[in-house]
Amino acid sequence: MSLRFSRRILLLLTSFLLLSGCASQPDSALQCGIVSGYLEPDANQDLYRVVVTHLNGKPVISKPNYQLSPGVYEFTLAELISSPSLKVKLAARTPKTLSITVEAEQRYHLGAKFNTDKRYRGNDTGFWQPEVWLQEEHECELSQLE
Repeated sequence: MSLRFSRRILLLLTSFLLLSGCASQPDSALQCGIVSGYLEPDANQDLYRVVVTHLNGKPVISKPNYQLSPGVYEFTLAELISSPSLKVKLAARTPKTLSITVEAEQRYHLGAKFNTDKRYRGNDTGFWQPEVWLQEEHECELSQLE
């Protein structure tokens, strides 16, 4: 085998490895996570569904999933607690905010934690807290059209 032929093979292999390394890297601009509110949490654990009313202070039409670039987001949520033990006035059922640090390839399930540590009555808004009740790995890639 000639030295010239060996160099060509080495150059070809190096080029191939460099190109295949570039092709296998995910486009970080398309990475995302998902925030979801569609799953029914376990009411036996005092968890209930929520509705998203605002995202980062802007009104939104609630939808099952929010596909988002990695970062910090503020969700305004309204609880859907249907427990017969809840005795607060309608005026006490006000939305609350939840800040979520969205990471790539993660899904966050939103819910309302019904605080059952005491009886809540009247205008007491402390009867619930927004929370992520389940976080799981989930493939996600933003559409290039968005």
